[in-house]
Amino acid sequence: MPFSVMDKRQAKDVAEYGKTKYTLFKDVEDYQPGLYEKRLPCFGCGLGWFSFLLGFLFPPMWFYATFLYFGNYYRKDPRERAGLAASAILALSCSVVVLIVLLIRLFFFSSTTTM
Repeated sequence: MPFSVMDKRQAKDVAEYGKTKYTLFKDVEDYQPGLYEKRLPCFGCGLGWFSFLLGFLFPPMWFYATFLYFGNYYRKDPRERAGLAASAILALSCSVVVLIVLLIRLFFFSSTTTM
């Protein structure tokens, strides 16, 4: 048996096969792009990742993205969720580091400077 049934189907003209088996629901010229085909804001990487990267230069951007994350901004476009979550994690870690540094300065360096 040199050819299988699938090989015979593939050998047919594609246009002829399409006319007999499939029905086109929409006109090709009436194309409407879907939700995920649009570019994300901020150079295509999304507001969350843009805030994540810019936060290393200007840390309040992490807190801005955290407010967006807790305000469910990602419901507009779920692709934003990962970047906003990453910014929220960095905002938390930045806050913890600043709090530890302030507590160390308050308790250890304030007692040595008063003589």
